[in-house]
Amino acid sequence: MLLFAGEPHHDGSALYVSELAPSLGSRVTVRLRAPRAAGVTAVHVRTVEDGEPRYTEAAVDELRTSSDVTGYGPDDVWWQAEITVVNPVTRYRFLLLTARGQAWLTAGGLVAHDLTDDTDFRLVADEPPPSWMADAIVYQIFPDRFGRPGASRPLPDWALPRDWDRDPVIPSGPGTSQQFYGGDLDGVVRHLDHVQALGADTVYLTPIFPARSNHRYDAAAFDRIDPLLGGEEALRRLGDAVHERGMRLLGDITTNHCGDTHPWFTAAVSDVNAPEREMFFFDPDTGDYEAWFGVKTLPKLNWRSDLVRSRVPAVLRRWLGPLDGWRVDVANMTGRHGADDLTHEVAALLRRELGPGVALVAEHSHDATGDLDRGGWHGTMNYGGFTRPVWTWLRGPGLDLPQFLGVPGGVPARDGTAALAAVRSFAARMSWRSLVHSWQLLDSHDTPRIRTVTGSRALHLVALGLQATLPGTPMVFAGSEFGLTGVNGEHARTPMPWERPADQDLATLAAYRELFGLRRAEPALRHGGLRWLHADADHLVFARESEAETLLVSARRAPGDPLPLPGPATPVYNTSDTNTIPGDGPALRIWRLTR
Repeated sequence: MLLFAGEPHHDGSALYVSELAPSLGSRVTVRLRAPRAAGVTAVHVRTVEDGEPRYTEAAVDELRTSSDVTGYGPDDVWWQAEITVVNPVTRYRFLLLTARGQAWLTAGGLVAHDLTDDTDFRLVADEPPPSWMADAIVYQIFPDRFGRPGASRPLPDWALPRDWDRDPVIPSGPGTSQQFYGGDLDGVVRHLDHVQALGADTVYLTPIFPARSNHRYDAAAFDRIDPLLGGEEALRRLGDAVHERGMRLLGDITTNHCGDTHPWFTAAVSDVNAPEREMFFFDPDTGDYEAWFGVKTLPKLNWRSDLVRSRVPAVLRRWLGPLDGWRVDVANMTGRHGADDLTHEVAALLRRELGPGVALVAEHSHDATGDLDRGGWHGTMNYGGFTRPVWTWLRGPGLDLPQFLGVPGGVPARDGTAALAAVRSFAARMSWRSLVHSWQLLDSHDTPRIRTVTGSRALHLVALGLQATLPGTPMVFAGSEFGLTGVNGEHARTPMPWERPADQDLATLAAYRELFGLRRAEPALRHGGLRWLHADADHLVFARESEAETLLVSARRAPGDPLPLPGPATPVYNTSDTNTIPGDGPALRIWRLTR
């Protein structure tokens, strides 16, 4: 049987919330779905208004409860109540009364004990993210490794020249940040057909400003594009080509630091009376300065400085037009230094300065939930709530990595119930809006490749299936669609195998195209709610639901017992079964349920 199918349910999707972009003072209808077998006799909605809990009694939604009218089926009772959006973030939960007593339903699940407010559902009343973000599939490009240069250019003195197809990437030690393959922005233009055929509609470029490294996070300037990438005109050509296809283009900005050759810093370090001195953290006795993790080529910006607060937003605004938004590097450290904790203030400032149509997504490698829903970042790179649990569940038996996204001890092996607990724990502590606008990534330029983690195509494709079907914005690091491998972030930055057929796993490429094509074709996979139905050591089952349809997704990492489908079903992906969830695996399967 499906273990969770009999639990009452609510999430922040349009199926359960009448207004996803409320304003302060507006009235919003929230709904609860309760199986009749749960024996719910009354429901109250608890909101927290100006810090004080208040209760609103819910009534049965007769239209949804009547299967003759809506087709939702006779086994569920739908309750609804109207609540007021009093605060920028209005928290709410459900109190359920049954013959067995009381229970709370929060975003963390159903519990029969009192609990803190941190997993309450949330209505967010600030300016919503750009509408296009809800449908996006993001494709990450590391410019030096994606497309061969359109022109021959003199190499800088720091560069270690490498041959695109013959020289393997140095994974660690001397030369890692100097190895130079020479990809440029016109090279990206030449391969946009590939990106679009994959199903992606948003290209995210790691930094494109001049620097003294291949990764360019040590920016030497923010007012021009690196000539090694083709300069500003190449960015204009890329922006035009992307926009002509109806796609978007995102940049990468370091709001926490710049490079030590940046004019802001060279002015500050050369003259104690320079205006730029206040933009950094200098020790008044030694003259030493604060840098990101002590790396002296990355001096840290001081967000108490008025110059920082004026100059950094100006940089972000300057490149809008070709760019449609920004990924913010080490957003979790921006504005934080000792007693200073200005991150939320900085994020809100940047969002105001950029305006409502510009995407702003924060890098955060662990728990980003405390930095979301604060009028700043639209979402995060969801390493903690997606990448980590997927890796622990689908890691290959022979995997031997020294650390796990910075955590010592390698990638632990965990079962499906533990992976689900991690996914739900993170999702429960952010609004539905922040969850669906956060990037769900299997790997990136900072991590090992997913193929290395899983050790097989079969498990890789199960991971891909979760990325394509769960709420959130899929983000693909260029090359993972070919099954490229890498033991760490540096090693993962392999030049694209355009002319290396031996490095192209075409079955994996076909699966990416099919699953992302399915996400594009099925509104429930982009905008539907999420209801977990089953979890055991080797099997996860969930439903993505909208007003129009319900899709059931089964992800198996290993063979197990078959399970019955919860009602009439039509196969959608990788199955012909109509009554049973098969027991073979690894496998990802999808059905359309008939209500």
